[in-house]
Amino acid sequence: MDKDITVIGMDLSDRKADLYILDPGKQEGQEERVAMTRQAVTNRFGGMKSSRVIMETGTHSPWLSRLLEGMGHDVVVAHARRIRLIAESDRKTDRSDAELLARLGMADMDLLQPIRHRSAQAQADLAILHARAVLVRARTLLVNHTRGTVKSMGYRLPACSTASFGSRAMGCLPDELRPALQPLLGQIGQLTTQIRALDKDLARVVQERYPQTRLLQQVPGVGPVTALAYTLVIGDPARFSKSRKVGAYLGLTARQSQSGDQDVRSRITKTGNSHLRWLLIQCAHYILGRFGPDCDLRRYGLAIQARGGGIAKKRARVAVARKLAVLLCGIWRSGTVYESLRTEKPVTA
Repeated sequence: MDKDITVIGMDLSDRKADLYILDPGKQEGQEERVAMTRQAVTNRFGGMKSSRVIMETGTHSPWLSRLLEGMGHDVVVAHARRIRLIAESDRKTDRSDAELLARLGMADMDLLQPIRHRSAQAQADLAILHARAVLVRARTLLVNHTRGTVKSMGYRLPACSTASFGSRAMGCLPDELRPALQPLLGQIGQLTTQIRALDKDLARVVQERYPQTRLLQQVPGVGPVTALAYTLVIGDPARFSKSRKVGAYLGLTARQSQSGDQDVRSRITKTGNSHLRWLLIQCAHYILGRFGPDCDLRRYGLAIQARGGGIAKKRARVAVARKLAVLLCGIWRSGTVYESLRTEKPVTA
């Protein structure tokens, strides 16, 4: 590590950032505060010599790290889960957090477990996926509320797809519930229209900027949304020395607590991108469901289900989702054709 470089710890909040500037060869640093705006950050760091800036992952870290790197600074974004010293400190303040980041950066960079944020374009494309997910959840909530309200009055709405629910249910509402539920059905129809519009935007984004998603969609159950989310979240499959490390990156591996002769494994860690993890679980639902095709993934999950137990099905879904994440990484890295039942050597796509 370069000992002759100034290290700046930044503790980020919504409207301000506390700085602790530690010059080489000095035991004490100076404290400052800067507003969390592009103009204020540019005015403070634009004329400085190249320094190492340490910050934690958070809402503002993506755009702030890109801005500082553009000014020539060495930016290190520390994994927030690894900075336990901050969360467990008895005297936790924004200023002390900034000082701790600076001193950790001066001591050993590996303690921070640095990460690399995705590009601005990838972040914008991922925002489309997240917006779509929010609309889908809102529509599901309205549909479930409508069905439950009608059922509580002794009626039932016809079975249909969520996309057609707004039009199908309109003519089946009981007269006494129309004033309450008719506005909800109108909202469901508008949400469906907005979701379809976002699907068209996603199809255009996939075709123009992410052709590698076609490789991932070879696997049954993996559609454009899951393939695009996987591509944007992973970014570069070469970042993992082994494909199986993707499972831990996405929080699909069990927690481990080892001490002496005891080695306890509990629930999955649920770290990483929650939306992609949820999409992979949905893919596992399809693979293990009644319409899932016969393949190695399905056989693997059914073998876990066959062990029995109260949570055997849940464990099988998580295991298949983890194995699917590893499989997609391997296909992406090698560019091979997917084989549902591996009987011969993979061929190049």
